Amino acid sequence: MQLPKQVKIVEVGPRDGLQNEKEAVSAAVKIELVDRLSRAGFRNIEAASFVSPKWVPQMATSAEVMAGIERRAGTLYSALTPNMQGFEAALAARADEVVIFGSASEAFSQRNINCSIAESIARFEPVAKAAKDNGLRLRGSISCAFGCPYQGEVPLDAVADVVGRMRDLGCDEIDIADTIGVATPRKTQAVMETAARAFALERISGHFHDTYGQALANIYASLELGVSIFHSSVSGLGGCPYAKGATGNVATEDVVYMLNGLGIETGIDLDLVVEAGAFISQHLGRKGASRAGNALLAKRAG
Repeated sequence: MQLPKQVKIVEVGPRDGLQNEKEAVSAAVKIELVDRLSRAGFRNIEAASFVSPKWVPQMATSAEVMAGIERRAGTLYSALTPNMQGFEAALAARADEVVIFGSASEAFSQRNINCSIAESIARFEPVAKAAKDNGLRLRGSISCAFGCPYQGEVPLDAVADVVGRMRDLGCDEIDIADTIGVATPRKTQAVMETAARAFALERISGHFHDTYGQALANIYASLELGVSIFHSSVSGLGGCPYAKGATGNVATEDVVYMLNGLGIETGIDLDLVVEAGAFISQHLGRKGASRAGNALLAKRAG
C-alpha cells in the first residue's frame, strides 16, 4: 500500500495544548515555545485563540504572543476565532489562518456552546466571509467525529453533514477530530472515507487524542487512505474540558519519530521538537507525555 511521501504536521501545542492549563503561562514562555517550534520547521502552528478571557483565561495573552513571535517565512500562524470580535482581533494580530469549529455530535454542541450544529455553523458565516474578503486562510475543525462523551456513537452521516457545511463556508482545510480519543483504526478509516466523499482528501486533516493509546495506530490507518495532514501537540499537551477523562493530543515527538521511520518527509527537526517539549514541560513542572521524547532525552543524558 502506497503511503504519502510527505506529511504536513499542524502543531497545536501553543493553543490547544496550553489552553486548559490551570496555572497561567506567561506570554514570554508562549512566545519562546512558538519560536522554538518555528525553528524546528513546522509549516503551520496554532499559536493563539481570540476567545473571551472569561471562558479561556489562558488565551488572554494571545495578542501579545502574536505580536512577539519571530515569524518564519513559509510558516502559517493560526488563531481560533469563535465570532467576528475574535476575527477582528486575529486580523489585527496578523494571523495567517483563522480556525472555526463545530461538532459532529448534537449533544456535544449543545453542552459545549449551547446551540445546535446548524446554528453553530450559521454563526460562522460572517467570519468565513470576512476571512475570504481579507485574504486569510480558513480552517474548519469538527470535534467528536469519532465519538461523544454525552451521546456515545456519532453516525457517519452526521460527520458527512458537518463536513459539507464547512466546505460550503469555503474552508481551505477541514480537521476531523477524535476529541475524546475513542477511535480505533477501522473506525478511523470509515470516518475518513466518509469525510473524503464530501471534501477533497488532500485537504482533510486528522486530529487524534491518545486517551486509549490508539492515536499513532489511527494516524497510520489514515495514512493508508492517503490522508497527509495531521495535528499533534508538543510533549502531548492538551485535553478537553468538556470530555471527562480525555487525555492530551498525540505527542508531536511520537508522530515525527514514526513518520521518520516510515521514510515520510515532514521537514521537521525531531531533535529541536524534543528540546521544545523539554522546555515547556520543565516550565509546567512535570514530565512530558511523549514516549519518544522521553526516550531520546534519556539517551542524551546517557
